Amino acid sequence: MTTTARPTATVIHTDAEALDTARTLAAEFAAGAERRDAERLLPTAELDRLSASGLLGITVPAEYGGADVSLATLAEVFRLLAAADSSLAQIPQSHFAYVNVLRAQGTPEQQRFFFAEILAGKRFGNAQSEAGTKHVQDYRTRLTADPDGGYVLTGTKHYSTGALFAHWVPVLARAEDELLHVAYVPRDAPGLTVVDDWDGMGQRTTASGTVRLESVRVPAEHVVAHHLTFTGPQVHGAVAQLLHAAIDVGIAGGALAEAAEFVRTRTRPWFEAGVERATEDPLLVQRFGELAVRLRAAEALLERAAREADAARADLTDDSAAAASIAVATVKAFADPVAVELSAALFEVCGTRSSLASLNLDRHWRNARTHTLHDPSRWKVQHIGRYVLNGTPPPRHGLL
Repeated sequence: MTTTARPTATVIHTDAEALDTARTLAAEFAAGAERRDAERLLPTAELDRLSASGLLGITVPAEYGGADVSLATLAEVFRLLAAADSSLAQIPQSHFAYVNVLRAQGTPEQQRFFFAEILAGKRFGNAQSEAGTKHVQDYRTRLTADPDGGYVLTGTKHYSTGALFAHWVPVLARAEDELLHVAYVPRDAPGLTVVDDWDGMGQRTTASGTVRLESVRVPAEHVVAHHLTFTGPQVHGAVAQLLHAAIDVGIAGGALAEAAEFVRTRTRPWFEAGVERATEDPLLVQRFGELAVRLRAAEALLERAAREADAARADLTDDSAAAASIAVATVKAFADPVAVELSAALFEVCGTRSSLASLNLDRHWRNARTHTLHDPSRWKVQHIGRYVLNGTPPPRHGLL
């Protein structure tokens, strides 16, 4: 295995420690979230802080020195971070997805090497999606055998969240037999170029731009046969989607919290209410109650889905994997519109002043609307309906 210089990081050992660390970081990250979004200040320092905190290593198995936290804890970590800054929270989502690839299919040698890298604070990026292909799983990036040993990567990736800030860029590619593999490539590898061309209306500082791969050489020991993940029951897709759902729930919670603070400190009561403060307006109280019910339901579904995924990981069968995927699909289908609704309702309850561009409160809605486009919830509902009505298990394609 290649050796690399290692950043210094704390090693977290328990779920409680992971949650305490996430709460501390969330408070720190929230302070600069509005300015980072408004000025598109990339969160390099914040990500270094995240690396140093040890949070990126919390899913490393215990036998390799990690905390191996529950998926319930992992989802809560993402919810906390997303409530503070959803762009920052989205950046490590792929990191944990590709840690899971190593957990499932990495050789012992690969696991020893890469888990040590992760515990040292190294970040995985993402080079997965491609633009202009027939559909989202039509991958044209090629992994071809090198006559001198190892492989060569060629292709172009888009929406590569995290790659700009990564130490390692996991690249999803098809080998000559069309089977899917993940190649873990150093960020500074010759032929790998990351272009900061992301211009989304929301999630502005995720730097989800382009990765170009021009004859990038990869040693065989850095390549994992990801296609094997889907030959039997798996929770790879459920865990990846669980983290996306946690981000959506976090956005909703952050928007509602900021709306409540705004109404308490800045909003004037409507004159017909006959009250001294906006917080006493019965119609505003009613609306906050309605929004809180929606948020609490989303939070409860997130907790339930995480427990189902934990149960499946502990006893992985076709039935437990299906139950986990359906539970995660349920929270995703519910949380997506809740995030959009609550971030839009912020303006409804806060009043005219909240629309000032200088306040940048629209970042919550822009982030929710952008992130919830990640994959269509309507297909989640289809799979839920087939499962409930006909007992049809969800497909094993990594997006459920």
